[in-house]
Amino acid sequence: MTATPTDSAPSPRIAIIGTGFGGLCMAMQLVRAGIRSFTLFEKAKTLGGTWRDNTYPGAACDVQSHLYSYSFEPKSDWSRKFGTQAEIRQYLEDCARKYDLYGHIRFESEVSGAVFDDALQNWRLDLATGVSDVFDVVITACGQLNRPAWPNIPGLDAFAGPSFHSARWDHTVDLRGRHVAVIGTGASAIQFVPRIVDRVGRLKLFQRSGAWVVSKPDRPFKRFEQRLFARFPLLDRVYRTLIYWKNESRALAFTRFGFLLETFAWKARFEAWRQMRDADKRRRLIPDYKIGCKRILLASDWYPAIDRDNLDLITDDIDHIEADAVVTKDGTRHAADVLIYGTGFQATDFLAPMAITGRNGASLNAAWRDGAEAYKGISVSGFPNLFILYGPNTNLAHSSIVFMLESQVRYVMQCIETLREPAVATMDVRADRQQAYNRDVQERLDGTVWTAGCDSWYTTASGKQTNNWPDFTFAFRRMTARLTREDYALEAPRRAPHGQPAPRADSG
Repeated sequence: MTATPTDSAPSPRIAIIGTGFGGLCMAMQLVRAGIRSFTLFEKAKTLGGTWRDNTYPGAACDVQSHLYSYSFEPKSDWSRKFGTQAEIRQYLEDCARKYDLYGHIRFESEVSGAVFDDALQNWRLDLATGVSDVFDVVITACGQLNRPAWPNIPGLDAFAGPSFHSARWDHTVDLRGRHVAVIGTGASAIQFVPRIVDRVGRLKLFQRSGAWVVSKPDRPFKRFEQRLFARFPLLDRVYRTLIYWKNESRALAFTRFGFLLETFAWKARFEAWRQMRDADKRRRLIPDYKIGCKRILLASDWYPAIDRDNLDLITDDIDHIEADAVVTKDGTRHAADVLIYGTGFQATDFLAPMAITGRNGASLNAAWRDGAEAYKGISVSGFPNLFILYGPNTNLAHSSIVFMLESQVRYVMQCIETLREPAVATMDVRADRQQAYNRDVQERLDGTVWTAGCDSWYTTASGKQTNNWPDFTFAFRRMTARLTREDYALEAPRRAPHGQPAPRADSG
């Protein structure tokens, strides 16, 4: 990934919201291009996004380390094939230090809203602290998996013991010997349940629907392998490329030939049969929906953990929660000392809870009332100079989101270069281009495995697919490789009284 060459043209003042992989990638590319007129806003005390928030036992990535990292910042000494939470977060912190980004970050500065001023042609960012600031460009990098989803269960606040979401793990709670109830069997639960089941006295695992789980081909890298990667950078790049194409081939199964996924379903069933003694648990654990309709999960210790004698797999619907128990609809009280929610994230509520107001007072929430959409997942008509990273229909089920983020950042860099031109103050994607693009995306999604009819975080309540990209990642990169200026309405700077150009925010 190469930065766009720049000249001495003044740079717009840029706000980046979020300091996860997307926000840091954007900032790093700005630095590489010689642009330093940017500020990163972070609601927490430290950077890292989801890799800061998810500190539950066993937290790790399900994409290989060499691919789940910036192409322009390789790391030769990954400890494992699949990076752990702590190591990935350290990688992000190292990148921020290398590019001197800490001086650009405003920590504990949650953005509550943004309002576009059509007369001044800029954005006012409002912080939760009551402070406001003005920027020419706003880039959101909030991610899709950052706001915990809480189940709609009566009595949620009635539980008297410790309770927390897996994305906000309470490490002060000692689980040893306790009766622990876990609600949810998604991507987080399959990682933390095997890590805590040996510690607890008894674990009650409440499953609404099973997950397709296949083994994770993970292992530590040997020291000589790390040395080879460090000494021969080309070897590191070749290894990354092989991983990329291996993962990329899976897109065929998700988007065109869903029957190919049955190989993974067979593998999951075989592993459950091989690793579990309890036939009843095994029967209830295997899903009845088409594999791939929901996220396929990777774990090598899930089935043995469920097979433990001190773990009860409960598939009856939950009726309500009491002070010391979870009560199912059949009237059974499942006593618990600690309650852990592994219930995922509000993935389809893009940019929430921020209130984004564009031209003529238009609300982004209103524009997205039928489901979020954006041109190439990046621009929304009526919201000039607003660019979204990891926006609608840019999520993946088969490869690394970092690859997608780098593609989006390259595109946004071209937009910023356009906005550095003296004759261009704003760029607003044309409504017809956005509508045509999203019609095409939805039509292509209709032929994918994600429309098989199961309830997943890929879709809104109305059934619209707002998250996943229905093609190869190299197709997305090709699509975003070149900015087509005709897709946008470009507006010149407005003139101030006395015929002088209106000043633009620029921190040099």
